[in-house]
Amino acid sequence: MNTIEQQLWDYIDGNLDATEAKSIEEKIRTSAEIKLQYEELLSLNIAFGKIELDEPSMSFTRNVIESISLAPAPVALKTKVNTRIIYGIGGFFILSLVALFGYALFNLDFKTTDFDLKLNADFNWEKYISPTVLYIFLFADLVIGLIFMDYLLRKKMTHK
Repeated sequence: MNTIEQQLWDYIDGNLDATEAKSIEEKIRTSAEIKLQYEELLSLNIAFGKIELDEPSMSFTRNVIESISLAPAPVALKTKVNTRIIYGIGGFFILSLVALFGYALFNLDFKTTDFDLKLNADFNWEKYISPTVLYIFLFADLVIGLIFMDYLLRKKMTHK
């Protein structure tokens, strides 16, 4: 609900309907405190009415628009990616691929002609290295490789 001060301002401005105006008039007649507050707000309203509004000069708008047009346009900020992070991730995946290839090559039996890998017999590789896991690993390598390639091409274009 509005405070009494807000109601008095609405009454002074004539923004109340007839029932609300009668209610405020009754409060003003019955309460000396509200009557004093009403008289202060009324004198303030009269003082505000006597004040002349300052008008800007004729060239104010033109000067403001010109100063805005002369201001430099904001430039979008570019984020800088730390190259050590990119090289670290790329190196990790290359090292992982080399280690996996080295492990497979180390366990390869060259005596047989069918190139059967002698893996640990009690470890179930199919449980952990399924085609889905292999595809996810290769996809992640592909994405990181493309990001690295994009980085190198952008670096090459900026040097020209």
